[in-house]
Amino acid sequence: MPIREYHQRTRHLPDAYAAGPESLDWDAQPNPFRRYDGARLVPLPLGATDLMARPDARRWEQLWQPSVGQSSEAVVIPDLGQLGLLLELSLALSAWKQFGNAKWSLRVNPSSGNLHPTECYLLVRSMAGLEDGVYHYRPDQHALELRCPLGLEEESPEPLLYLGLSSVHWREAWKYGERAYRYCQLDVGHALAAVSFAASTLGWHQHQIRPVALADSTLASLLGLDRPQDLQQADGSMAEAEHPDCLLNLLANRHPDSASAEEAEQITAWLGQQKEWMGRANVLDPRHMYQWPVIDEVAAAARIPATSPASATTRLAAADWPAPAIASGSEARQPAARLIRQRRSAQAFDAAGGMALADFYTLLDHCLPRSDYSPWHTLPLSHGIQLMLFVHKVEGLPSGLYCLQRDTGRSLTDMQASLRAEFQWQPVESAPEHLPFYRLLAAGTRRTAMRLSCQQAIAGESAFSLAMLADCDGMEAEPWRYRHLYWQAGAIGQVLYLEAEAAGLRGTGIGCYYDDMVHNLLGLQNDQQQVLYHFTVGVPVIDHRITSWSAYGKASVEPSPPTGV
Repeated sequence: MPIREYHQRTRHLPDAYAAGPESLDWDAQPNPFRRYDGARLVPLPLGATDLMARPDARRWEQLWQPSVGQSSEAVVIPDLGQLGLLLELSLALSAWKQFGNAKWSLRVNPSSGNLHPTECYLLVRSMAGLEDGVYHYRPDQHALELRCPLGLEEESPEPLLYLGLSSVHWREAWKYGERAYRYCQLDVGHALAAVSFAASTLGWHQHQIRPVALADSTLASLLGLDRPQDLQQADGSMAEAEHPDCLLNLLANRHPDSASAEEAEQITAWLGQQKEWMGRANVLDPRHMYQWPVIDEVAAAARIPATSPASATTRLAAADWPAPAIASGSEARQPAARLIRQRRSAQAFDAAGGMALADFYTLLDHCLPRSDYSPWHTLPLSHGIQLMLFVHKVEGLPSGLYCLQRDTGRSLTDMQASLRAEFQWQPVESAPEHLPFYRLLAAGTRRTAMRLSCQQAIAGESAFSLAMLADCDGMEAEPWRYRHLYWQAGAIGQVLYLEAEAAGLRGTGIGCYYDDMVHNLLGLQNDQQQVLYHFTVGVPVIDHRITSWSAYGKASVEPSPPTGV
C-alpha cells in the first residue's frame, strides 16, 4: 500500500472516523509488558531518587546552556548504575495509578492512549557488571533480560553500547484500528526524545549519541525480532510480533561520518556472533477480535531496504540558531530528573488559566532543531515540520492563529504561497529577534481548536494548542521518510511535555483530529503537506480521587500543580 494512500485512508472525518474496533473490553486490554520467559533476568539499580537529592544534580535550565549542549569533554563510558539511570529516566515506570478497583502504570516516555507499543533492546560489549550480549528491557521490573550472550574472542575489546527500539503494532491497533500505525511512529519519537533528555540529564554528551542507518531486516536480525520460533507457544499459537524501528549508538565517535565503515563492520560482527537465543515471548492479547491487515501493508511499504541504506542516514538541520533561551521560572530550576519523572498527560484544563509570555517563547525556542541539543541529535530527520498555533490565553498575545517557522529550509515565500491567501504573516514584535514567529489571523480560537481536535475540550480550554504541519514531499522515493517525520513529531511532543512542566503547566498530545478540516482551515491545496500531530498546553485540573503510587515502591502523593497565570 502506498504511504499517501494509507494516510488518506486513515483520516478522521466528523461523520466517518478511521476504521477501528466497534467496541472495547477495557478489562481485557493487551498486556503492556513484554517478557521473554526463560531468559535470565538482570536487575538494574534504581538511582533517580538519590540523583534528585544531590546538590550537584543537573537542573532543567542547565540542559539548555551551551556548556552542556556543546561540551568537548571525552565520551562518557557508562557503568551498570549509569545505564540503569538512563533507562529509569527515559523508558521506565514513573508511577502507578488507582481508581476504585482499576490500577494502571504510567511511564516516563509518553504514549498514545498509554498503550506503549515501543520495546527497548540493548547491545552491550565490555561494560562492567554486564555480560556481553543482546538484552531486552523490562520496565515493569526495571531489569534486563539476556536474550543472546556473546562470547567474544578479544580479551579487551573497546566498549560498545547500542539501544534499539521496536513496536508491537497490536498494542495500539487494539484500540485505534487502522490509524494505530501513525501512533506507533509517534511513540518512537517520544521514546527517542526521552532517551536523549535522560542522557543530557546524566551529563552524557550529544556527540556520543547518534542514530545508525540500518535496513529494517538487519535491525530485526540484530535484535532477534526475525525469529518466529521465539513467538510460538506450547499450544501452537503465536505471540504478537515486533517491528524493528531504529538503533542508537550510545558511544558514537566524535566525528560520526568517519566511523560509518567501522560501525558497519561492528554490526556485521554482532550478527556473526549471535548463536544461542534465549526466552520465549509472552502473548500480550489472547483474543484478537479484529484484524487490520493495512497496518502490515503500510509497515512493509515504509520499510528501510537493504539496497539503499545510505539514503536513510542522519540528516540534521544546520546549527544556525543562536544558543537556546534559558527558562527562568522556579520549576525550570528543579533537578531535570524530577521534572522528567513528574511528566504527566493532562486530562482536563482550567480555561481560566493561562501562560506567561516568557515561558511561551522559551517553549517555542526549544522546539527549534538545534543539532547540538536534545533531542534532535537522536533523529534521522530533525526538520520538515512547522508549528501552527492556536493561542487562547498567553499573557501579552492576542488570541489567534500563529505560525512558528521552525524549518527555515523552506522559504517564507513558499510557505505563504502554500497556505491560505488571507493569512497576514505579521511578525510578532514581542518575540525574540531570531524566532520566526508570525501571526496569521487575530480571532477567538477556542471553539475552532476544539472542533478540529475531534470536539475535545482539552484543545480549547488550554493556554494554547497546535498542529504539526509536515512537508511530505519526496516520500515516493523515500517512503520511510513518513516514519522519520512522525518520529520528529513525537520528539517535538516530548519537548512540549517537558517545557510545559518547566513552566508549571502540563501538556497533552492529541492524535484525534479531523484531517481534512485542519487542511481546509490552513488552505492546503494538495497532499504535499500533512498534519501529523496535535498538542495542547495549559493549567491542568487534577482528579484527586485517583490514588498515586511510586513506580517501584510504596504509596506516594501526587503533587498539586501551580495555578498558572
